[in-house]
Amino acid sequence: MKTGVIVQARMSSQRLPDKVLTMVNGKPLLQYLLERLTHCSSIDQIVVATSEDKSDDPIAVFCHEYGALCFRGPLQNVAKRFYMVLEKYNLDAFVRVCCDSPMLDQKLIDQGVKLFNRECDLVTNTLPRSYPVGQSVEVIRTSTFEKVYEKMSRPDHFEHVTKYYYEHSDEFRIKNFSNDKDLSSYRLVVDTPEDLKRIEKIIGSMTRPHTEYSLDDLIELYPSAKKVLC
Repeated sequence: MKTGVIVQARMSSQRLPDKVLTMVNGKPLLQYLLERLTHCSSIDQIVVATSEDKSDDPIAVFCHEYGALCFRGPLQNVAKRFYMVLEKYNLDAFVRVCCDSPMLDQKLIDQGVKLFNRECDLVTNTLPRSYPVGQSVEVIRTSTFEKVYEKMSRPDHFEHVTKYYYEHSDEFRIKNFSNDKDLSSYRLVVDTPEDLKRIEKIIGSMTRPHTEYSLDDLIELYPSAKKVLC
């Protein structure tokens, strides 16, 4: 089974524009995420899926210079963008990742892929959420997604990609994995200026390569990072 990670990325975020390529310690946030993804042992391919809109040209340029695969599709119809990536790269399953999760623990992806089997349409750690925001993992069967795409009818379905699954959970074989502790109140996402300050503080506190920091390590750094918001 060929499994890939599809990273959805755009520059036109309403709450924090251009966050994808915001520099932290001399490196754009997207690069942090890609570096972590390359340490996944269960993934065959990583594709950054951005839009054809001119505003996303910088993402395409970064991917070219960094050496990452980049696919460009519709700006608003993210689900179609994913559909086109799956067609081009012939993936049997894929992990959906948002670019606003630069500190995503790669071991969570390996855990999700390991749980994925022939009886699953979707493996997730958000139903219910017990991991921090910014540590979400969804492993999706391509053949199921292709059928789901044909059923999508609302703008929010096309924008959020997996929303239809959760609204019609009784129609799918969904497996959730949970954390031992409820960490859902923690934010390791970059969606607001406050989130960015927090991530900057966490990264600035690191004394070894960021890819060596697990979720538990990040949580240990988190309390001190909260001070930056005081």
